[in-house]
Amino acid sequence: MQLIDFINNFLWSYVLIGTLLACAVWFTLKTHFVQFRMIGEMVRLLVDTSDVKRGHISSFQAFTISLASRVGTGNLAGVATAIAVGGPGAVFWMWIIALISSASAFVESTLAQLYKVRSEQSFIGGPAYYMKLGLRKPWMGVLFAVLIIATFGLAFNSVQSNTLCAAFEMAFGWNHTYTGLAVTLLSAVVFFGGVKRIARVSSVIVPFMAIGYILVALVILLINITELPALIAWIVESALGWEQVAGGGVGAALMQGIKRGLFSNEAGMGSAPNAAATAHTSHPVKQGLIQALGVFTDTLLICSCTAFIILCSGVPLDGSLNGIQLTQEALRQEIGPAGGIFVAIALFFFAFSTILGNYYYGESNILYLTGRRWVLNLYRLAAAGMVCFGAIATLEMVWGLADITMALMTLCNLVAIVLLGKYAFRLLQDYRQQKRQGTKNPQFTASRLSEQIPGVSCW
Repeated sequence: MQLIDFINNFLWSYVLIGTLLACAVWFTLKTHFVQFRMIGEMVRLLVDTSDVKRGHISSFQAFTISLASRVGTGNLAGVATAIAVGGPGAVFWMWIIALISSASAFVESTLAQLYKVRSEQSFIGGPAYYMKLGLRKPWMGVLFAVLIIATFGLAFNSVQSNTLCAAFEMAFGWNHTYTGLAVTLLSAVVFFGGVKRIARVSSVIVPFMAIGYILVALVILLINITELPALIAWIVESALGWEQVAGGGVGAALMQGIKRGLFSNEAGMGSAPNAAATAHTSHPVKQGLIQALGVFTDTLLICSCTAFIILCSGVPLDGSLNGIQLTQEALRQEIGPAGGIFVAIALFFFAFSTILGNYYYGESNILYLTGRRWVLNLYRLAAAGMVCFGAIATLEMVWGLADITMALMTLCNLVAIVLLGKYAFRLLQDYRQQKRQGTKNPQFTASRLSEQIPGVSCW
């Protein structure tokens, strides 16, 4: 654990946070604040059925696959950990990173659509593909594929099962091992069903779980509505107040807010593009906009719900409770003993859908590395095995490993999207031009741009 902590502190303190923020600001400026100017178009595209085609993944299904990975333990346990370690100010920095890094999410998902390729079932793509086809650096694609398989298919899924088992132990007294075995078996059934089964399951679970959790949070906020202005002021003051600056608290809040915010919304990490590439759509920018909306949905909506529940409850933030147990205790304070049970049940849907989304990201990159069926089946068994491992490992171990692999994967992806970002900017310009000309459903072909884009095969 000392070695893991040392590596994490170096990567996050000296490398990743500055790089992540610089890229997010750069993309925000170059896209002329696309995440704010086109939010209405994002919502419209989410319910648009003009691109739906039988036998292909729809834009909405691609959105739910990515949201299935985004919306998970990071929204319940990750937010609680950020507040416990970094104080209420961590919530402020989670908001900031979501607002600006959604531009990074737009760029990476637009590029994923641009460089997608045809597969047996639908389309497939992601950072490994735009590194190979766009940058003409196959070795970089292989490196990223290995990193995302290790991060999502293995490390992140152990975090999900660890948190799920902890919640069920606190709510029902269930043994970690038995809960872990049950979740492992259920996950394996869906893993071996392929991407279409994952898309069908995710499109049912994700809206159900997100809406249910938001409704409970809204009820609690309405009960405590008079405290909301003071609550927001507390969050901002804890992030930027003179006392926190003098005491060094801002650094802890900044670190935890960005680290847990990235774990939750995944903007710029290179994960969501794997889902974005599967969609059948008439223009690459459509998936870029939809995935940017996913960042807002995850952090500004669902993560904020958890933060408000914890801070409204008055539960002590002295470190005696951390992770999912802090969220459970906060809800128990608000709505009674049923609160802990509700969190456990909600977390089952959150964690299980995230396990499915995480697994798919690994599968798409296994297929990038090799088409051999036995390798894919071996990965499916390994992914299920890590779900089981997470049930018996310590909280510190699974989060520490996840933070390391997440940092390395994000750095690799950021280099690629900075180098290829110019194509996303030109695609956005083309999309806006068609909308200004009155085109309701913009269409894209590679010939529309004045210069030829290297490596494009599906447009």
